[in-house]
Amino acid sequence: MKNLLSRRRSMLATSFLLVLTFAGAQVHAQTVQEPSPDSSTPVNTSDPYESWNRRVFSFNDAIDRWFLRPVAQAYRTVTPDIVDRGVTNFFNNLTEIRNFSNSLLQLKGESAVVAAGRFTYNTVFGLGGIFDVATAFELPERPEDFGQTLGYWGLGSGPYLMLPLLGPATPRYVTGMATDGFLLPSAWDEVDSPETYYLRGLQLVDRRADFIPAEQFISGDRYTFVRNAFLQRREFLINDGKIMKDPFADDDDFMLDDF
Repeated sequence: MKNLLSRRRSMLATSFLLVLTFAGAQVHAQTVQEPSPDSSTPVNTSDPYESWNRRVFSFNDAIDRWFLRPVAQAYRTVTPDIVDRGVTNFFNNLTEIRNFSNSLLQLKGESAVVAAGRFTYNTVFGLGGIFDVATAFELPERPEDFGQTLGYWGLGSGPYLMLPLLGPATPRYVTGMATDGFLLPSAWDEVDSPETYYLRGLQLVDRRADFIPAEQFISGDRYTFVRNAFLQRREFLINDGKIMKDPFADDDDFMLDDF
């Protein structure tokens, strides 16, 4: 019961990590004109709630502009690069248990071995994950989550959604996120409250700070940019790096290789 309560508290804190997570992707978006109510132009079925999504996006963007980004900018100013990288590596290492669990659920034995190896190397030889020694041993990260697991077994993503505070999502993505947070084993289970909240807050600021340098690549309509970045990123992960043609993108240079 205590572990379940701890997972629920951790999941609540995790929701804030998704605010504009994809605002730093290095992609180009095309400006989309929202159709008027009497327009004969059909609504794209992948984003049937665009009017609502845009309003929620404006709300999330305001929170980021007036609170999250200034804090992240201050963090970048006072934190040495080596410390910043160590913090990022530490939190990335905690996701390896999730990667391992979902690799097994997707019958990806090699990916499961890589995740286990990365967690062991980085925890033991990387001082708790502060140093990413596994990559130096030619064990690059293979991110896997339960949303990818659902996609692997044929469940469709559903319509695009922009959720308050949680940011861009789809029904499959939200279901996967909840399952990862509540049911699958996680290294976060070993962290007691209130330390969990302190670490989650640091993770949020660190992740947002890492995206600041890439903001210069944002162009066009910001809502479309975030939507395209999210959908292509999820497709990239679910298909293990094989991206199909994005239904929202009109040009061929819209790539997520560096995202």
